[in-house]
Amino acid sequence: MKNQVREQRTQKGLSQAELAAALGVSRQTVISIERERYLPSLPLAFRIARFFGQTVDAMFDPDSEELTS
Repeated sequence: MKNQVREQRTQKGLSQAELAAALGVSRQTVISIERERYLPSLPLAFRIARFFGQTVDAMFDPDSEELTS
């Protein structure tokens, strides 16, 4: 799923480790989300969106998710 995490993080001048600490997750989790290899849980998606002052819809694009049959 496409997301705006890396863009928002770099705009704020934060490292991955700083963002991870602020969200209460590991740095590896932030890396995986940014690389679009991990879908955050709904509570984490809300924490990320709130942290950046965005909506979940603005941070994560569900339309980019490829559906398989």
